[in-house]
Amino acid sequence: MSTPNLRFSKAAVGSSRGSVTAETAAVLPALMVVLAAALWVIQAVGAQLECVDAARAAARAASRGEPLDQVRDLARSATRPDARVKVSRDRARTRVEVSVEVHPPWGGSRPSVRVSASASADTES
Repeated sequence: MSTPNLRFSKAAVGSSRGSVTAETAAVLPALMVVLAAALWVIQAVGAQLECVDAARAAARAASRGEPLDQVRDLARSATRPDARVKVSRDRARTRVEVSVEVHPPWGGSRPSVRVSASASADTES
């Protein structure tokens, strides 16, 4: 089997010179936007997990009969200080809902995402 004789002219090779640099320069901003969005999603997932843990701990404390102010402080200490904590307690059930606004790390003027979690426990008497 013989190999084909490939010949490239200098004009054909020279015309594509620098195209990789131009394509990289065009794609780089889009890549940065995707990376920033991925970091924001990771931050939101982390805040969601904090809300789950805070709601669970606060529901346990509230079901034991702790004062509601202490329950709210416990929930805020387990997540962010600006968290919204809603506690409802009756004779049979205690429910705690924790929500947090997650702002993108690259600017406060961008829209935020609200993540929340709730937990409930049987009220102890």
